[in-house]
Amino acid sequence: MDITQRVWKNDMPNNLRRAVTVVATFAVLSACREQIAPFEPELSFEESLQQQLILAQAGDIITIPAGTHELTRGLSLSASGVTIRGEGMHRSVLSFRKQMQGAEGLLVNANDFTIEDLAIEDTVGDAIKINESDNVVIRNVRTEWTGGPLTTNGAYGIYPVQSRNILIDGAVAIGASDAGIYVGQSTQIIVRNSRAEYNVAGIEIENSTFADVYNNIAANNTGGILVFDLPNLPVQGGRNTRVFDNQIINNNVKNFAPAGNIVGEVPTGSGLMVLANDSIEVFGNEFVNNDSVNIMIVSYLITERPFDDPNYDPFPEGIFIHNNSFSGGGAKPDSEPLNLLMQTTGQNIPDIVWDGVKLPGKTSGEILCMSSNGDASFVNLDASNDFAAPSFDSSNHDCRLPSLSVITLSSNAD
Repeated sequence: MDITQRVWKNDMPNNLRRAVTVVATFAVLSACREQIAPFEPELSFEESLQQQLILAQAGDIITIPAGTHELTRGLSLSASGVTIRGEGMHRSVLSFRKQMQGAEGLLVNANDFTIEDLAIEDTVGDAIKINESDNVVIRNVRTEWTGGPLTTNGAYGIYPVQSRNILIDGAVAIGASDAGIYVGQSTQIIVRNSRAEYNVAGIEIENSTFADVYNNIAANNTGGILVFDLPNLPVQGGRNTRVFDNQIINNNVKNFAPAGNIVGEVPTGSGLMVLANDSIEVFGNEFVNNDSVNIMIVSYLITERPFDDPNYDPFPEGIFIHNNSFSGGGAKPDSEPLNLLMQTTGQNIPDIVWDGVKLPGKTSGEILCMSSNGDASFVNLDASNDFAAPSFDSSNHDCRLPSLSVITLSSNAD
């Protein structure tokens, strides 16, 4: 009888039985270990984050720990009800300086989305693009291209488009070759308490309705704040935007937009530019040392770009500018008509410039009203008459328009 038989028959002494059992168990475990696949290493941060975004469900909070995390591929999220949260815009950094795949840093197509307390740096394209989403909160987020204002930088920092109920609060956007904070073709929008620097356009509201832009700093951009309505886009009829209580200062960075972009036509040194938008209220802002012009109100026709959109209205109307302060500005205009005006007058460009283009039958007061702006100066460029007879008489614009309504968001975002 062999030893195995003796063990199973329980007829060996207890101490020997225990010793044989230990040896047999060790032999079995050793044999099993040889058949196990090599241990899988832990996922990298990038792989883990990608996996969390793919598997995300409503109510999930995806956390970004402190540190600079190098990513090589763009991120995307399609699950609604998700929050991405870091430990602060200067502590939790997603760096895409080595990005090899993806057009954006983060692409979101999901409702009830919140991103907060982190930074996204040096993406190949847009930093954060949010598309066709309802109830979006972007809070204490920084987007930046760390090499300074370069044409090769991504176009947009914070970029919600065709979305609804958008809150951008406490954001910082630096270095975008189009717009640092941009909201396009959207409705019910609040942009507040944010800072935009060294972008072509600091803050831009485009082809959108019902927006409040307030308590922001737009400084050292090509143009501080733009409110545009453009042709040949799925959503048109930009209107009902309030721009108030902002600091719009020293927006004199040379335009570095890629060739052909409409924003490339914004004159260096523009404070606020309203193009072809209706029902805009501008009040309580501080304009300081914007070298081309502090405020410019223009028709799309001044761009001399052709358009074939029969539904497009290229004329601004219902612009109400009141209770703003102005200091400096207009000393170095980056625009042929403005340069000609300066050469003719020997004076700085006035604080408020209107191109003078309007539909026949419309009165000047229906286009632009101004009230309580201190000693702000004004010029009508007479662009529809080839700038032949600019007028500095603002009396036709000494009027008031009804104040626009406060924007409230139909979500828990505000």
